[in-house]
Amino acid sequence: MKKLVIGLVAVFFLLVQVEETYAQFNRKGIKQGNKRMAGFRGKKSKFGKEKIYNAIGFSVNALNYYGDLAPSPSSFSTDISFTKPGFGISFTHRFGPRYSLMAQFLYGTVKGADSESADPGDMSNGIYRYKRNLSFSNSIKELSVVATFDLFENQSTYMSRVKWTPYAYLGIAVFMHNPQAIAPATDLTGAPLADAGNYVDLQPLGTEGQYSTLNATDVNYGNQPYSLFQFAIPFGLGARFRLTDVLDLAGEIGFRYTFTDYLDDVSKNYVDLTLLNSPLAQAMSYRTNELPGYPTDPRASGIPGVNVEAGYGMEHVDNKRGGSKDKDVYMVTSIRLTYIINARFHQAKFR
Repeated sequence: MKKLVIGLVAVFFLLVQVEETYAQFNRKGIKQGNKRMAGFRGKKSKFGKEKIYNAIGFSVNALNYYGDLAPSPSSFSTDISFTKPGFGISFTHRFGPRYSLMAQFLYGTVKGADSESADPGDMSNGIYRYKRNLSFSNSIKELSVVATFDLFENQSTYMSRVKWTPYAYLGIAVFMHNPQAIAPATDLTGAPLADAGNYVDLQPLGTEGQYSTLNATDVNYGNQPYSLFQFAIPFGLGARFRLTDVLDLAGEIGFRYTFTDYLDDVSKNYVDLTLLNSPLAQAMSYRTNELPGYPTDPRASGIPGVNVEAGYGMEHVDNKRGGSKDKDVYMVTSIRLTYIINARFHQAKFR
């Protein structure tokens, strides 16, 4: 985060220098443009006195996750300690006094861990999450297009725009993701794992039986591998402040409603561990035995010599690994610096 902030400050001062240089060479053109505007008597466009211009931007972001590995089952529950930095680059086209479209590429990470978020003293919810002991880290690469509506309209030209304005946005996004988790030192039988201590990709392991042959009576029967390419709906609120003639600074809070419940690789029920395809898949699907003193209420897992905690690591309608009712969401809090480029007056046609 510190490096991103330093980079943002450097970009700010660079753009200020560019603006000053541009202004020195373009004063004459601005004066001529203002003179043309003063004598203009053409037909107004449907937007009235509007200004059409483009802008490029750079943002520093903070990402938070809402899903099955949050501290509580509430849809509004998140662990602030897992806030992770990200960055974005954007291109904005303003086409009306209040309206603009912004295309943005965003990169960031979301994380969650039962071991750090769950309260084992909470006997109604936290103890279940503590025993589950799952975790994940997921890098998000997002491309979005959003429509922005300003509360205060642009005043005729980009040089006369308001000093600040609140705004709201709504759009569509596509993103690539890849949930991972750190592999334990050993598999469930105690044999060393080659990937011990390293992040491993979870989707190819099929931790909820996606690559297993399940019986028609199994709760997770028909569960298919989830895609690492997903859609989301971005929406949020922000406020934009004018710094100079061509520089704006904006702060916003937004959410991405996704159409997947697998940002964290957790959604449905446990499957019998013997049906998973590898010792690594078994170790990443069921992690309760990594906790000191567990299992406290052992049940035979089907793997020779391995017991699991009652309610975990076995196929049963009540042995829930996650909850598939709600899709995962991630929140993006941004500070964005934008620089106006290719400014030109929107010319209306003469009668």
